[in-house]
Amino acid sequence: MSARGQLAEYLQACRARLRPEQVGLQAHGERRRVPGLRREEVAGLAGVSASYYVRLEQGQALHASPEVVAALARALQLNADEHAHLRELAQPRRHRGTPKPPPERVSPDTAELMASLGHVPAILLGRRGDVLAWNPLGHAFFAGHLDFTSPRRPAGRPNMPRLVFLDAHTRALYRNWPLKARAVVGNLRLTAGRHPGDRELSALVGELVTKSPEFATMWADHRVRVCASTAHPMHHPVAGEVEVRQQTLRLPHAPDQTLTVVTAEPGSADQAALTLLAQAVAMRAPAEPAVSRG
Repeated sequence: MSARGQLAEYLQACRARLRPEQVGLQAHGERRRVPGLRREEVAGLAGVSASYYVRLEQGQALHASPEVVAALARALQLNADEHAHLRELAQPRRHRGTPKPPPERVSPDTAELMASLGHVPAILLGRRGDVLAWNPLGHAFFAGHLDFTSPRRPAGRPNMPRLVFLDAHTRALYRNWPLKARAVVGNLRLTAGRHPGDRELSALVGELVTKSPEFATMWADHRVRVCASTAHPMHHPVAGEVEVRQQTLRLPHAPDQTLTVVTAEPGSADQAALTLLAQAVAMRAPAEPAVSRG
């Protein structure tokens, strides 16, 4: 996943999603040979030369100034997250020569925070979606069929994108599975833009493209999405039918790690179901979260 290739593919995908009438252009009834806008139309809307834009789409020009990126974002009608992703792809010079990232670790402060969240499901993910830690309720809610201690073994810790697409138990949890799946893919796209040289991420994407046609289709459309706060209707084997809100928080001292906390509306049947799950877990679960030491 080179930065050059990602930039070219992203521009092509964004251009293909727009129709002339969406940007105020008249099609005049002519037969169009390409889906979406033509390259020269995007260039005109952005106020750049057609030859320069073509070089961007062909991967022959890698760097674009912030002004050009902003103009292209307006022309392609990108939202704030998509604009930020385009900026990452168009200005990747800081990634050159980046050494292999060190193993991801959980700081003592984060471990303490997770231990204090014993009353709600909580799970900590690394930048590729590897489970770095979960508290007992988070383990029971997301992956009770897996070994609770698995995050402590870096070589074999669970990976959430892999679970969502390839694990039948995890897939069955989400009554609106496509919503969850698109969020996972959109977040991986953002990560790939920030870390184009991450070989382990490239290997994960390659595995999922090969093993899951649904992932391959979603990955090919280049849509991005920042995970923040989303309501999910779930079918849990213990809690039953429950609607929860998954809130994803980025840690200031570890920006590539995200903490997802699950809550339900206070006083609702959904909250009562989570309470029953917590009571069941309390009778058999360890007191401390499983934390990766790798």
